[in-house]
Amino acid sequence: MVEAAYEAYEDAGIEGKDIQAAWLGTVSSFRTGQPLADALKLDYIPITRVENACATATDAFRNACYAVAAGVYDIVLALGVEKLKDSGFSGLAVPEAPGSDVNPPVPPPSQFALAATRYFHEYGISFEEGKQTLAQIASKNHHNGTMSPKAHFQREVSAEQVANAPMVAWPLGLFDCCGVSDGAAAAIITTPEIAKTFRDDYILVKGIGLSVGAYGILRNDWDFTHFPETVRASQSAYQEAGISDPRQEIDLAMVHDCFTITELIIYEDLGFSPRGRASADVEAGTFTLEGELPVNTDGGLKCFGHPIGASGIRMIYEVYKQLQGKAGDRQLQKADLGLTHNLGGRPGSFTCSVALFGTRD
Repeated sequence: MVEAAYEAYEDAGIEGKDIQAAWLGTVSSFRTGQPLADALKLDYIPITRVENACATATDAFRNACYAVAAGVYDIVLALGVEKLKDSGFSGLAVPEAPGSDVNPPVPPPSQFALAATRYFHEYGISFEEGKQTLAQIASKNHHNGTMSPKAHFQREVSAEQVANAPMVAWPLGLFDCCGVSDGAAAAIITTPEIAKTFRDDYILVKGIGLSVGAYGILRNDWDFTHFPETVRASQSAYQEAGISDPRQEIDLAMVHDCFTITELIIYEDLGFSPRGRASADVEAGTFTLEGELPVNTDGGLKCFGHPIGASGIRMIYEVYKQLQGKAGDRQLQKADLGLTHNLGGRPGSFTCSVALFGTRD
């Protein structure tokens, strides 16, 4: 938490005393905003602790942005953090519905394995074909991670290694699943007018969408082949940012690749690929660093793991660096408009956040 915050202070050209309010995103580590106040010596300012499953960090960022946009504060901090490795934590808790056998606890690998098998069935994709597509997604992200100094995994993993890895939840193997990690990420939010007094290469928040589903697998309109919350959140963010053709207008996207099948479905939910055609775009290299629309340029959750409260702002960090032209070896030639996406929850009832960032109005 301290390292992330002070890197953000230095980058923004401010000090802790300049922070007027803060939002702390965390799922398992803390119950109040007090640890942020203690660690960063932010005494007596308003600090709000936010939790919204895997969208926690982006939701903390969203609340901080709206506070500035409303004119309540001038300079605020959004920080996401999670310390999972010492806790025995192995994923988001999925409690069983009291007194019910209809909605039993289903661990995340099994949840998304259900989506994978149904998606393959719906679009007539054989196990071998589907596994190869998912393997290319994992291999792409691991390749990008080799150029990310902050990534936890910085090693090439071939599509063959992914396809032949031990099975975790059929058809998802070891390399189809992201890791459990510790981590933190921080962002400083202010108005464009104030930002101009600090630097020339500030980044604008163009739109933010949040969508939360209800009823879980009890609802009869969820088909396991798409995430309605992603569709709704992205449509809200696109409308706010004036985006009509996301595939053509967006230059890069950081999406919630907790599992490779999740990334595949997200391509379609965000409007990057037609329904049932994402596999063809993967085969064509559309989402590689050299492709038409690079996705997860820093390696994604596959290489950073998923410190739940931090992942959303970690994605924003990558878009921020790309739009500034400071992403090092993974820097894209064109990076003017970037997207971040988070998705988490239980089958059929997810929380999703989508944010869009641009270099100028």
